[in-house]
Amino acid sequence: MDRAILHIDMNAFFASVEQQANPDLQGKPVAVVGSGHRTVITTASYEARRFGVKTGMAIWEGRRACPELIIIVGDNKKYTHASRQIIGMMRQYTPLVEVFSIDEAFLDVTHSRALFGSAETIAHQLKARIRQELGLTCSVGIAPNKLLAKLASDMQKPDGLTVIAPDRIGQVLESIAIGDLCGIGRKLERQLNLLGIKSCGQLGRFPEELLSRKFGVIGPRLREMGQGIDDSPVLATEGDEQVKSVGHSMTLRKDIDTRQEILRYLLQLAEMVGRRARRYGVSGRTVSIYIRFADFFTNIQKQITLGSYINLSNDIYRAAVRLLDSMELSQPVRLLGVCLSNLEYQEQQPSLFEEERRKEQLTRAMDAVNDRFGDFKVTFGSMLNTEEKGSHVISPAWRPEGIRSVVVT
Repeated sequence: MDRAILHIDMNAFFASVEQQANPDLQGKPVAVVGSGHRTVITTASYEARRFGVKTGMAIWEGRRACPELIIIVGDNKKYTHASRQIIGMMRQYTPLVEVFSIDEAFLDVTHSRALFGSAETIAHQLKARIRQELGLTCSVGIAPNKLLAKLASDMQKPDGLTVIAPDRIGQVLESIAIGDLCGIGRKLERQLNLLGIKSCGQLGRFPEELLSRKFGVIGPRLREMGQGIDDSPVLATEGDEQVKSVGHSMTLRKDIDTRQEILRYLLQLAEMVGRRARRYGVSGRTVSIYIRFADFFTNIQKQITLGSYINLSNDIYRAAVRLLDSMELSQPVRLLGVCLSNLEYQEQQPSLFEEERRKEQLTRAMDAVNDRFGDFKVTFGSMLNTEEKGSHVISPAWRPEGIRSVVVT
């Protein structure tokens, strides 16, 4: 039996949710941004996109392209609520729903066709329900595998439905640019272009041994991608309680370049990550940090896998510092991120050692105060600025600056 995979991609999701929540915004150019001082556009409505407004633009760039642009500060709770409703609809057709991001998912409806009809019928029903119940539109791709289904969903936007049938794969891929395939980023695309490979058809015919010589173990996989081959299964995403990683990132109010300043923000991020991990009852072995530099385009990311599971903020911070010290910072830092992954759910058991028990008790007390009265009502002294340190008082009004995104996947 040929597999039937759907990829559902919501159209201008954040902006569309805002337009649906506020009828005065419908039909108008809207851009959703973060709450930080130096935020960028995260999503633009299709009315704004017609003027050239794009994701990643600075607000001033968006307004230069579209003087009538309406700026909305994003509301993560609103988008998460809508996403959960959509995922709930998907699961009524198949238990095999793999949430790819907050606004897109893969569905394996191979065996659902016996109950609901063809894959196209299921796609039309889902599109109609999402429009009717939430007032939102989506684009759907249908194909024998995830790689092609995602490619198909990008072919007709907004509100499209594209089918790549098994007997049309070669014809469709012949002229598709390699950069349109999920998994081939700009850097890899440039390297393939240097070999004379620009289309998927060319990639699928390129000698495998030459690809292996150039790209190592991923060489054979690249050739398969050019041929539209993808055997990866749709992995059902568990409910909200199943957390895969916990991460926070922060766009800074100003570029920083001293180790002391960076460490202060790393500690703040480690506390945010640790507190969220403890709330979910998870510990992780892998800590990663992400840095975006002042030129906005240069990024660096590193991770370390530890010998034991951790969720205390100080432990996360120490791992993050090790990573920072292994990096070469070529220019001032614009954005910082810390993530804890490789998670395991663990019952909280008291430590056998008194010093460790004291740390755990202190951490629980800090969490309890901050959960009740708000973030960072109690915090580490080293996270305060020079003036606050001099007074030896932790101000109850202090708030972290420049929070750009909170990621719990």
